[in-house]
This record gives sequence, structure tokens and C-alpha cells, in this order.
Amino acid sequence: MSSLLVKDLIDAGVHYGHRASRWNPKMRPYIYGKHNQIHIINVRETLRGLFRARKYLQQVVAANSLVLFVGTKRQASEIIERQATACGMPFVSERWLGGTLTNFRTVTKRLDRLTELETLRASEEFTQYSKKMQSSLNREYRKMYRNLNGLRTLNRIPEVLVIVDPKKEKNAVAEARKMNVTTIALIDTNCDPDLIDLPIPGNDDSIRSIDLIIGYLSESIQAANNAASDKTEE
Repeated sequence: MSSLLVKDLIDAGVHYGHRASRWNPKMRPYIYGKHNQIHIINVRETLRGLFRARKYLQQVVAANSLVLFVGTKRQASEIIERQATACGMPFVSERWLGGTLTNFRTVTKRLDRLTELETLRASEEFTQYSKKMQSSLNREYRKMYRNLNGLRTLNRIPEVLVIVDPKKEKNAVAEARKMNVTTIALIDTNCDPDLIDLPIPGNDDSIRSIDLIIGYLSESIQAANNAASDKTEE
């Protein structure tokens, strides 16, 4: 993955933007041209954004920083969970809970409740509850697990957010900006790059495109972790 080339990006369809009528003019520096009313992204700008993001991630991960992956749209959800798990980082793949960054204490309490429910459901005591109560607790558990499972390793406010489609994840971006959390994002031609610290212009609707970009960032984190482990062993 370290030898990522323009051809790899084009093969994955990273260069396809949105319809020209839906563009954000601030994306002009990242656009190569237009074909059949579709904006074509300059993949050299994509590479530049990727390499900047990789360098930054490797620096902060070496300093033991936490990176939170965020992507709740249908095309991104499974990829975010898989790639974040691969590099040992927390993730949000279902729904961004308001206050995840700005009211972190509440998130911590919810995680404690999730653990409490898991312990209860595995206990003898649970079988003694009425069917109605069991059903209610199971429902609560399923909802909390779906929304919070990826945040179990989030023991503090993260230093970095890696985001797919900041327009879709506008609440996460707003909280990150308020809390001075660095943002790295895969941004399509309808997004505002000024809201992101390290934008990576590219197709945020294609599964292949998302997987390639997020996979590259995940591997960058894994490489930094491995380098830190090797240094510790020395």
C-alpha cells in the first residue's frame, strides 16, 4: 500500500465526483475537469492529501494518540468497522451520538451501562426476570451495542477523527472543530474542504474508493504502531 499509484486510485474510481450541478466551488483546486456533467477529481491531489494524512497519522500515533474513525453512510459502515478494528482504533459506523466529543462524560456513562447490561444478561439473575422485563433489557442492549460497541476503546477524547463524507457527518465535524480535534476526511466535490484540517479529495460514494482510502490510512496507523513496538523492544 505504501507504493500507492495514480493507477490504483483510478482503478478504484476515486476520481469520480458528483454531478457538476451539486459541486461546492471551494473544491475547485481539487477538480481536474468535467465529463458528461460529472466532475473529475485530480487524483494527484488525492495522493497529496493521502501522503499528508499518512505522515500526520504516523506522527501522532507514535505519540500514543487516539484516532476515531467515523463513517455511517451505507457504503462506508462496514469498511469503517473493519479498517478501524484492523489498526486497533475506535469507530462510529452506525450513528453519531450527539455529545460524543463535547459531552464525553455522558458517553462514558453509556459505555458503563452497556457493560452492565452484558453482565446482567449473562447472569442467573436475568433468567428470574419476567419475559417482559427481559425483552425490554434485550432491546436496550441491542440498541446500545449497535451505537456504542465501536467506542469501547475510546477512554478519552481522541486526538484525530478520520471521516468519510464530512457533509454527511456534519455533527461529528462540528464537535471536532469545537474541541480542537484534528480532522482527516475523504471529501467529494460537494463538500467544504475549509472545514477539514487534512482533506483527501475523492469519491465518497464508491465502496472500492472508500475501502482503498480508509485502508491506506488504517495501514499507516498499523505501520506506526509496529514501528513503536519495535523501538520499545530494542
